[in-house]
Amino acid sequence: MPSPQANSTSRRTTPARSGPPKTPIRPVAPPPPPRWRIWLIPIGIALVLLVLLHPGSKGTPTRSLTYTGFVNEVTANKVSTATISSTGSVTGKLRNGTAYTSQIPTALNDTGLSPLLSAHKVQVTGSVASTSPLLGVLGFLLPLLLIVGVFVWIGHRARKQLGGGMGGGIGGIMGIGKSKAKVYDEERPTTRFADIAGYEGSKAEVMEIVDFLKHPGRYAAAGAVGPKGVLMVGPPGTGKTLLARAVAGEADVAFFALSGSSFVEMFVGVGASRVRDLFTDARKRSPSIIFIDEIDAIGGRRGPGGFGSNDEREQTLNQLLSDMDGFEPGAPVVVMAATNRAEILDSALLRPGRFDRTVEIPLPNQKERSAILAIHAEGKKLAPDVDLDALSRGTPGFSGADLANLVNEAAINAVRDHRRVVCAADFDAARDRLLIGRRDASNALLPEEKHVVAVHEAGHALVAVLSEHADPVAKVTILPRGAALGVTEQLPLSERHLYPESYLTDTLAVRLGGRAAEILVLGEPSTGASNDLAGATDLATRMVREWGFSSEVGPIGYGPEGPSRDNPFAGRPYAEETQRAIDTEVARLLREAEVRAADVLRAHRETLDRVVELLLERETIDGSDLAKIAGVRTRRAGRERVLAPHAAAASRV
Repeated sequence: MPSPQANSTSRRTTPARSGPPKTPIRPVAPPPPPRWRIWLIPIGIALVLLVLLHPGSKGTPTRSLTYTGFVNEVTANKVSTATISSTGSVTGKLRNGTAYTSQIPTALNDTGLSPLLSAHKVQVTGSVASTSPLLGVLGFLLPLLLIVGVFVWIGHRARKQLGGGMGGGIGGIMGIGKSKAKVYDEERPTTRFADIAGYEGSKAEVMEIVDFLKHPGRYAAAGAVGPKGVLMVGPPGTGKTLLARAVAGEADVAFFALSGSSFVEMFVGVGASRVRDLFTDARKRSPSIIFIDEIDAIGGRRGPGGFGSNDEREQTLNQLLSDMDGFEPGAPVVVMAATNRAEILDSALLRPGRFDRTVEIPLPNQKERSAILAIHAEGKKLAPDVDLDALSRGTPGFSGADLANLVNEAAINAVRDHRRVVCAADFDAARDRLLIGRRDASNALLPEEKHVVAVHEAGHALVAVLSEHADPVAKVTILPRGAALGVTEQLPLSERHLYPESYLTDTLAVRLGGRAAEILVLGEPSTGASNDLAGATDLATRMVREWGFSSEVGPIGYGPEGPSRDNPFAGRPYAEETQRAIDTEVARLLREAEVRAADVLRAHRETLDRVVELLLERETIDGSDLAKIAGVRTRRAGRERVLAPHAAAASRV
C-alpha cells in the first residue's frame, strides 16, 4: 500500500551562535628532526654523480681503427701490442707509440687472426671486462637507499598530519589506517533545529541526545546512561545528514562526518584500524558526535549469503561493534548513522547498547513541502502567480532534495528565457522535466501517431474526470517528453494515508481508459498502453495478494515477494495453487476495470471526441477546461475540487 509521506529539508547556512570559544584538546607534536638529516640525500646524490661522471686522467691521443684497418696495420708490422677482451674489443699501441682501439667482429669466427698476430710478433694480452668496486657497491645500495628515503619522507608527513598520533606499522607509516573522517572542531556546525522545516517528531526524538551532550553530568548523577547510537532511516534526500548536523550544532560539540564506504579498502585490517583511530580521536575531543553516512556499506547482515568470514567489511563491522559497546565511562560520544536500507543491517548493530534509537525520516507531507519550498525560494524573485501551496499539493512523493532541485530548475528555466522573475509556468515546466523528462523537439510524432496519442490520453482523462473516487485531472498533454508520448497528470485532493477499495478500482479503470478509448474509437489497441498495463497489473496484484481485496483468495496478506528484514532469504510464501488463484483474480480485476472504462467512454462518446479534437488543436488541456467540457461540478460531496492550472501531477497514467 502506498506509504504516508512526511519529511522536510533545511536552510543551507545560518549565522553561528556567539559564545566563549572552546579550546580543542590536541595531542602533543613530536620533536622536530635534527637539521643535518635534510642534507643526507643531496650529499649522497652529489657523491654518486661525482663517481659516475668522473672524467679520469687524460692520456695520449687514441686512434680508432676498423677491423680491416687493424689487420692491415698488423700486416704492415706497425702494431706493437694488442689487448683483446672477451667481447672482442681490442686496445693497444702502435710501434710509433700511438694508442689505438678496434673491435673484432666475433660473428665472423676469424681463426686466422691469432696466427697473423704471432707471425708479426705482436704482443697479445687477454682481459676480462670489470667495473669499479665502488660503482658495484653503489649500484646495490642506491635502490635500497631510495626506498628507505621514500619511507622516511612519507612517515614524516604522516606523523605531521597525525600530530603525533598513531605511527606504528604499515598503516601508521603510509597513512592507510588513519581515519578519513572530516572533523568539524574549531568551526562547529552552525545548523540548528530552527533552520529545518518540519521534522517535529524527529527533532523531539533527537533532542534528548542534545541534552545528554550538553549536560552529561546530570545523567551521571541520576545513574542514567545516555544513548550511544541513533540510526536515522529514510528515503534518499530527506535530510538525514542535515538533521545530524543540526544535533551537533545545537549541542555545540565536535562533529566527525564520514561515509561508510571510506572504511573499506583492499587491505585486510585497514577498515578496523580506521574505526579504532576514529573512536580514539572522538574520545579525545569528547563530547562529540560521529556521523556515518550510508552505514549499510559496512554494517550489512553477516551469515550465509552475506560477508565471508575473512572479509574486510566483516572485520570492520566487528571493530565498530566493539567500539560502540565499549565506550569509556564518562566519555560522552554519540554515534549517528544514516541509511535507506535498514532491512539489510546486522542485528548485532541494532541491539540496545549500540544503536539504541531508530528515527524514521519519511518523505515530507504537504504542509512540510510548502515550508521547504519557501526556504528554497528565498533569494529568488517569484511572480505573483506562483502559489507554493498549490505547488506543494502537486509534488507528493518529493523529498527535500527533489524540491530543492525543482526550485532550481524553475530558476534555470527563467534564465533560459532571459528573465529574472520566476513565474508559475517555470515551475510547471520544471516539474514536467523532473517527472516526465525533457521536451525534445526532434521527437515529433507522425500525424496518425498524434491522433492515436490524443485518443489514448483523452480516454485516460475522461475516465478520471467522470469517476467518483479518482483524483482530479490537472493537465493533459500530447507533447512527447522523455519516453512518454503523452501524459495525463492527476492531482490528489489531499494527502492520503489510507486507500479504500473504491479508490483503487477507479484507479485501475483510469489506467485502462487509454486502451479502452483506442478500441472504441480506432477499433484496435496499440503498444502505447504497455506502461499502463504494467502499472495496472502491479496494482491489481497487490490488491489481491497483500490487501485482501479478493473474495476468491480471501482476507490473506502475503506481503511483497523476495527478501525482507525479518526473513532475508524468503522466496514466494505460498503454493502453486495459490499463485494460480491470485493470477485468476488479478485478470478478473483488470477485465472488470477495462469494461468499466469502456462503458464510461461509450456513454460519453461525444465528449470524448471533443476532448480529442481539443488536444489535437491545443496539444495541452488544463484540468479546469477538461472539467467544463465534461460538465463536472467543482464541488462534490462537500469537498472542493481544486484544479490548479500550475499544480503538479500526482501520478502518470
